[in-house]
Amino acid sequence: MVAFEARCSTTAMGIMPHRDVARALELAFSLDIPFWPQLPKVSLYEDMYVQASQNFPGIAIDFDKERLVFNTARFEQELDEYFVKMDITDTFALTAEYSRVFHKFLSKELQGYKAVRGQVIGPVSFGFKVLDENLKPIIYNEEARAILFDFIQRKVNIQYQELRERNPNAFVWVDEPGLGYVFSGFSGYTEQHAREDYRKFVEGLEGPKGLHLCAEVNLPYLLELGVEILSFDAYQIGFMPREYAGNVAEFIKSGGIISWGIIPTESTTPATQTPETLAAILSDYWEVIAQNTGLPLNQIAMQALVAPARCMLSDLGQVNTDGKTVSECQVSSIEEGLVEKAFAFLPELSQILKNKYGV
Repeated sequence: MVAFEARCSTTAMGIMPHRDVARALELAFSLDIPFWPQLPKVSLYEDMYVQASQNFPGIAIDFDKERLVFNTARFEQELDEYFVKMDITDTFALTAEYSRVFHKFLSKELQGYKAVRGQVIGPVSFGFKVLDENLKPIIYNEEARAILFDFIQRKVNIQYQELRERNPNAFVWVDEPGLGYVFSGFSGYTEQHAREDYRKFVEGLEGPKGLHLCAEVNLPYLLELGVEILSFDAYQIGFMPREYAGNVAEFIKSGGIISWGIIPTESTTPATQTPETLAAILSDYWEVIAQNTGLPLNQIAMQALVAPARCMLSDLGQVNTDGKTVSECQVSSIEEGLVEKAFAFLPELSQILKNKYGV
């Protein structure tokens, strides 16, 4: 159950390209609903996959290649010890070693905000990303997959409990770019199987049940997974298909909140976009929903959050268009600038929508 009113409030994606922790936190706290930033350029431990891997059986960090490695034999050897540790809360807590940014966030005064948010990488994305010794995603290992869904569920719940102690309206969304893969004909883990697993997974989540996806989206599919807060890249869909309107309206009628990622962060996006033009794009989406379902526009706005479209970590292909070499430092600076521009747009965009729809 979502206890706070959205009312076009501002939030943002969890991953940021910043190397300065203090600056990233400053930006996060500039929003109506602040979050703790994941900063993989600060440390490998700040990577969302590495953070979620702590205490999962069979997994180790390869610091030289900056990746996670899974060994099936070690997984089987470590299972008994893992089962013993399952009843210990600390097994699933995100320690300061694995994220000093999270613990800095927890040390701040969080009570005065409408809500605060955390995030954990989802089991589908983690399962596709982490490969075994045969370079096969562990999502295809039935035993590992069953444990993975339960493991991530416990991670989400522990983080939610820690955040709720500091703000009663805390929530955690599950970051799931990998859900886009289940529609691929090349995946042996299909959308039907993922739906089954995911609904059970979501049922066991504590607090408001949130999902974030910045890949290409199938909105009806995502809205039927049992979540109460859905965050997605709304800018990239370009228009609201009429066939999506019914599902969106039903989700909102049931009390669901949608975080509309409408501010682009790619350097190829036309520089002509402004808070006004982006508000117009979002209003067009909402008009399609209202016209095809009868859902009042005011209700859509009441149950809307606004956010940047996605994180910005690899604009290399976009910034190096003139054939010149671009240093890593330059790229990082460009990425940070794009994200900060998106954050700067948010308050004005939010106010335009609030004024237009009387929320």
